[in-house]
Amino acid sequence: MRQPTIFLSHGGGPCFWMEPREPLGAHAFEKLRTYLASLLETLPQRPDAILLVSAHWEEPVPTVGSSPAPGMIYDYFGFPAHTYHLRYPAPGSPQLAQRIRDLLGAAGVETRSDPERGFDHGVFVPMLIVDPNTEIPLVTLSLQHDLSARLHLAIGAALEPLRDENVLIVGSGNSFHNLRTFLDGQTGASTAFDDWLTVVVEMPDPAARSDQLGTWENAPGARLCHPREEHLLPLMVVAGAASNDAGSRVFHDMIGNKAISGYAFGQLDH
Repeated sequence: MRQPTIFLSHGGGPCFWMEPREPLGAHAFEKLRTYLASLLETLPQRPDAILLVSAHWEEPVPTVGSSPAPGMIYDYFGFPAHTYHLRYPAPGSPQLAQRIRDLLGAAGVETRSDPERGFDHGVFVPMLIVDPNTEIPLVTLSLQHDLSARLHLAIGAALEPLRDENVLIVGSGNSFHNLRTFLDGQTGASTAFDDWLTVVVEMPDPAARSDQLGTWENAPGARLCHPREEHLLPLMVVAGAASNDAGSRVFHDMIGNKAISGYAFGQLDH
């Protein structure tokens, strides 16, 4: 069975292990937690491995984490001490890492391998909810530092064959990511951009979808939602890997008065 591709919004920092704080309220991330906890149940079958593209890893060229036992990277600051003791001991897969490099190389994309790279919070925060038993091997792939939307669409397209090898391709970012305005109480820009993004993801013509995603910065409220696009680019990879498969919004919530969504491409087992 062919795996879908998934773009998920991973919340904020170690959000699922924090005491409730105003103004977000006690249950701000509860709907997101519930969605993540049920994600594996929506797949046509349990994946043999996961390829995850995190918004929190950028390199000069796409770089694959090739450690068989990745460590932890606590790349957030100022949070309670217990959030620096979270562990996600899922195995890596050097074999999958090499397969990813081979596919990208065949598409003319220069790559590197990093045998020391661990799991940053764009990986372990959502995945501790998705796969709490840490049983599914997971390989990470960086963004390219120039943050070209079209390049990341092409990277995803090169990785499409993995879906027929029972590998789940996941992009971990956020559909809204402007920390300066997150708590300003204004909904307009985030709602306008979220509405545009959903219309584009659900376009029946994949070529038109890619064209629109490739020029995302022209969308309503785009730069107000993403002053820097690293949290949006994992969506480009999973959309590129979708090929002709339809997209749909599979998660939506208002968190801190901002519209937050997640998307999937391909067949889900509802």
